[in-house]
Amino acid sequence: MLGEAKTSAKIIAGGQSLGPMLNLRLVEPGLIVDITALAELKQAERRGDELVLGACVTHADIEDGRIPDVTRGAMQGVAANIAYRAVRNRGTVGGSLSHADPAADWVSALSALGARLTLRSRAGARMVAMEDFIVGALESALRDGEIVETIHVPAIPASAHWGYAKSCRKTGEFAHAIGAILIDPSAASARVVIGAIDSAPIVIVNAAELFGGRIAGDYKDRFDVRVADVLLAKAGLSSAVHRHIHMNVLKRAIREATA
Repeated sequence: MLGEAKTSAKIIAGGQSLGPMLNLRLVEPGLIVDITALAELKQAERRGDELVLGACVTHADIEDGRIPDVTRGAMQGVAANIAYRAVRNRGTVGGSLSHADPAADWVSALSALGARLTLRSRAGARMVAMEDFIVGALESALRDGEIVETIHVPAIPASAHWGYAKSCRKTGEFAHAIGAILIDPSAASARVVIGAIDSAPIVIVNAAELFGGRIAGDYKDRFDVRVADVLLAKAGLSSAVHRHIHMNVLKRAIREATA
């Protein structure tokens, strides 16, 4: 249907992202294609050292533990704090990612977890790293006639620590600052994400610079807010107040990181 559409087309699954965008006139598709009946997109299974999620798995599926957990509760914690339960019952992971809202939780969380996406069209499938998928505010790497098919989430090593925090004016509203970290002091590795900015999230794959050039067990004490401030300024956040909010949210995520 997407390939044969003579006009602009949008996919709908849970409708929790597309519905508000239609209301705000941010999108005006000539055709809406409902994929909720595609059982293949609702599958979730562990394959080796990763979790493979179908795009139509809901936030509530993850929150309620109906899928295998390879993240030691990290994804469950993120899902449980998305908007309201009614939204989580219908909203899907693939739908959230496809709309590429910078304030969406999965955009930042899955970037920090090092997830990859399988994108499929009639021409075939291709794999894209999460940090390459979001190219701007409400802009993704999806091509015409292409959908998110599966999300591949690597297992979190036993030695790694996870932290996730966000700032919202009130429960259920879009976040205006997100911080996420996956850090493994024993491997001297860290992925840090600063999200809910007016562009693609800042994904720092080798984040040693945020910790004085060295990732070790004392990383919580070594976090350098000055480096984070420079990164935010380079990303276009000219307001010192907004940078301060983002830095404090990231600091909170790092402080709350647990093994």
